[in-house]
Amino acid sequence: MSIEIPEGLTELLQSFTVEVLRNQPRDLLEFALQYFTQLKDSETKEASFGNEQNSAPRSGKAVNFIDEAMQIDSENGEDDDDDDDDEEFTGGLNGCCFPLFMFYNDTLKLAYFCFVLQVTYPKTDEQRYRLQEACKDILLFKNLDPEQMSQVLDAMFEKFCTEGEHIIDQDDDGDNFYVIESGTFNIFVKVDNAEKLVGCYDNRGSFGELALMYNTPRAATIIATSPGALWCLDRLTFRRIIVKNNAKKRKMYEAFIETLPLLTSLEVSERMKVVDVLTTRVYNDSQQIIAQGDLADCFYIVESGQVRITMKRSRTKTDQEEEEVDIATCTRGQYFGELALVTNKPRAASAYAVGSVKCLVMDVKAFERLLGPCMDIMKRNIANYEEQLVTLFGSSPEIEQQNA
Repeated sequence: MSIEIPEGLTELLQSFTVEVLRNQPRDLLEFALQYFTQLKDSETKEASFGNEQNSAPRSGKAVNFIDEAMQIDSENGEDDDDDDDDEEFTGGLNGCCFPLFMFYNDTLKLAYFCFVLQVTYPKTDEQRYRLQEACKDILLFKNLDPEQMSQVLDAMFEKFCTEGEHIIDQDDDGDNFYVIESGTFNIFVKVDNAEKLVGCYDNRGSFGELALMYNTPRAATIIATSPGALWCLDRLTFRRIIVKNNAKKRKMYEAFIETLPLLTSLEVSERMKVVDVLTTRVYNDSQQIIAQGDLADCFYIVESGQVRITMKRSRTKTDQEEEEVDIATCTRGQYFGELALVTNKPRAASAYAVGSVKCLVMDVKAFERLLGPCMDIMKRNIANYEEQLVTLFGSSPEIEQQNA
């Protein structure tokens, strides 16, 4: 025995849901009464004239539906779908879920017809090219598959800003994630009821993800210091794609991150934030990872393999010729690249892959924002590093600079 879904029910409920989301009525029942009354009156008028009238499409963004199936046994309340990927259904935020009763093998089950709203902003070829260029180095997008990335690009819209414009304000609710295409922006944080400048963006980067990922107020104020262009991703699409993708990454790296001595001083929630901003890079044997003298842009944690750390040093003080000397080896769970970030100086050493190496990488902005509680540990390790250099060479770059 089975209960058939009446023809047109799905489309009817979808249309009604879209109007609810667009109008955000305070009295849902009254809105529903007016909506279906007007719909019935419209059909009656059409029938009286013998015409079939198609609804005119609305201008602006397009709305598509992504259907999902969820089945729950009404007798035992268990979810028949064992796929962990579907544990977090966000239909209440990103779409709607409608109950349907069905019979399977003489067992009554409650099935839900679910869909999420997929917003699309039409773009010219030139706009899409500029958007792809702006997004190509965004860490949050690195682990998305092609289909997810395409949905993200479709849902992003362009925003032009003027000098002095507040893009986001500290303590406000998060609405969008922002990718910078052009322009400069200052970052302010309230300290003792005063606005303190803590950083800036210069024609690249992204911001606004923390409030969307963790349902918290904005952690800083971002003000444009020049005319600029931003690409914006709405909260619902961000959570549906980025947050779900990061949840998978958390499961993958949670056990590994918990074993890192560096992060033991962090709370569990702080460690998870670290996981969210990490991206994975793979290096082949002998491939250079960082180069001595370069500006620092990333921090590295070795997930697998070995990394050889070297430094160019003259054999004697009068010798002009430098040789590259091995000074350390990093293995699974160890990190490197922090010295230049902590001291705000160029790379003091080079790093090379020994065999195949996989590293977890964090960019400088995330490093400064999330690893503050770990700085004492890093500084102690840097002091040990200085002692090792003195043992190897009789001095260290830091000591030499102080004596110069």
